Amino acid sequence: MAEYKLTLEKRELTGKKAKTLRNKGFIPSVVYGGKEPALMASEYVATEKVLAKAGYHSPIDLDMAGKKQLAIVKNVQTNPVSRKIINVEFQAISAKEVVEATTPIVVVNFEASEASKTYHFALTQAIEELAIKAKPADLPKGLEIDASALKEVEDKLTIADIKLPDGVEFVDKELDPEQVVVSLYDPALEAEKREAEAEEPAVEAADVPADNGTKPEAEAEKAE
Repeated sequence: MAEYKLTLEKRELTGKKAKTLRNKGFIPSVVYGGKEPALMASEYVATEKVLAKAGYHSPIDLDMAGKKQLAIVKNVQTNPVSRKIINVEFQAISAKEVVEATTPIVVVNFEASEASKTYHFALTQAIEELAIKAKPADLPKGLEIDASALKEVEDKLTIADIKLPDGVEFVDKELDPEQVVVSLYDPALEAEKREAEAEEPAVEAADVPADNGTKPEAEAEKAE
């Protein structure tokens, strides 16, 4: 049984007519994985809450008009202006099959590192998420990477520093273990550089020799 649950109801409205559902506070959705895609809809607020917690990596127990179905989120379409959800695609899955999901990388224990406590460095995260595969019950909410040992500004954390839970694998078998995930920078030093750049004098127009196509005065006299 999944941690997250969502109730869906069948819908007949499709295409532009689905706007009627949205005006009533529902989100149109499609559930793939059966013989035919199932056209469904769910209450907006409840759907938004579940999607915010489950993301693209946690299984959801769907109640599809009384029929139970385990699924993960395949795609979420939003309005480009309001950012409100306008459509959701679910992928039906089995509790016994291995599925692929996109999972966020979570940096932990940075506040305990010397880089943070002593030198007050800050983090830059180059990779935010990775594709993994596992059985639904083994899918983690996040892939943790421990930053407690970071000290010098040159220190980095790579793919090799991510500890995969049991039963979880990367989808991409060719991931470079030395690919940088997290690096450090010195905010104070960066601020000093910006201030120095801002204080650099601008080049005055008078300092640049004018080239107006006329000959220097001495050359003009010789020409005469």
